[in-house]
Amino acid sequence: MKTKKIGKDKVNVITMGCSKNMVDSEILMHQLRVNDFEVSHDSEEDDSDIIIINTCGFIDRAKEESINAILAYADEKAEGNIEKLYVTGCLSERYKEDLQKEIPEVDAFFGTLELPALLEKLEADYRQDLLGERMLMTPPHYAYVKISEGCNRSCSFCAIPLMRGKHISKPIEDLVQEVKGLVKNGVKEIMLIAQELTYYGLDIYKERRLAQLLQALNDIDGLEWIRLHYAYPSKFPSDVFDAIRELPKVCNYLDMPLQHINTEVLKRMRRQIDRQGTKEVIEEARRRVPGIAVRTTFLVGFPGETEEEFEDLLAFIEEMRFERVGVFQYSHEENTLAHQLEDNISPEVKTERANRLMQAQQAISFELNQEKIGQKLKVLVDRIEGGYFVARSEFDSPEVDNEVLIEMQENDYLRLGDFAWVEITDATEYDLFAKILPKEK
Repeated sequence: MKTKKIGKDKVNVITMGCSKNMVDSEILMHQLRVNDFEVSHDSEEDDSDIIIINTCGFIDRAKEESINAILAYADEKAEGNIEKLYVTGCLSERYKEDLQKEIPEVDAFFGTLELPALLEKLEADYRQDLLGERMLMTPPHYAYVKISEGCNRSCSFCAIPLMRGKHISKPIEDLVQEVKGLVKNGVKEIMLIAQELTYYGLDIYKERRLAQLLQALNDIDGLEWIRLHYAYPSKFPSDVFDAIRELPKVCNYLDMPLQHINTEVLKRMRRQIDRQGTKEVIEEARRRVPGIAVRTTFLVGFPGETEEEFEDLLAFIEEMRFERVGVFQYSHEENTLAHQLEDNISPEVKTERANRLMQAQQAISFELNQEKIGQKLKVLVDRIEGGYFVARSEFDSPEVDNEVLIEMQENDYLRLGDFAWVEITDATEYDLFAKILPKEK
């Protein structure tokens, strides 16, 4: 049994799920720190008195991971190794009543928008003046910036609106202030994230204003790269293509989850776009932004997906030759519109289809990477690992995309967060190998 320490307790925040949850945890941790708490993140040490788990409730696997984490710390509390256990985030928002009954060891559950209540429980003051200030858990040279909360879309498979509510955009001036603060603390690259980037501004400005936001952020001194994540293909604002092409700090990169290509599947998914419209927006992106890297994700095993509909998707991937692709297997989520459909694709078929898509994409990725041999690229160094500087180009986002491996030589003087020009010397499916180019005198 731990002995009670003098002063405020140490808090360990555990984050599950996506980058949006990471931002929420960073804000929570900064609020705790200014209230004089000692705070750690995902610490493996057993010296914390209070555990806060920020959960994910998106798909079955994520929910299972969150529940397992809660149960593990509930056992720790029962054994007297921690004093308090709190749960927040999407899973807590969605299943609070059930979780309270099933895991009574948890001291309190909080939803996605209940940060003030959580802080009050800890006898901490919620500081509204700390606009955008966070305790970064990413490397200090990049950060995720959430430009809105919630989603107004009605995709039949998605439970996000149940957990995050309706779309709420942050004002441009607030985001500029937030990013200036990040840059002042050493951030050089920001990833703009939201449930749906391209809806930005419709609620508060009555028009889409993502392009205007990009212009405002591009004007911030010291910021080097701006990256776009999670755009929606339907009614894509074409002025964003102009912004990507013309603004020097906006990376030639666009993350646009398409989910599927077959028109009948898209109808069942309620994606508000058909096959032709989806293809046209990708073709427009490549026409208006030459050299753009398009990242997308697809969902296989949606209720009723026939082999023919899946083959349509597979053929589309092979035709379009996306630079980056991720694949998810359909998860039957209660209270979504798709839950009314029969989940009639077996787990084995879902896995087999996901593997076939990724095998096709692996071959495409290898061919596209081979074409880069001999090219010169500007890269940002993320870490040092196994005798290599591990870096990324503007065409790659952290953790999900290609990395550029630069073998460390005796006279190389790169630091984490440095930019460098390199020449690509070799390539595999998901990695590029490079050598540093001498600086021009």
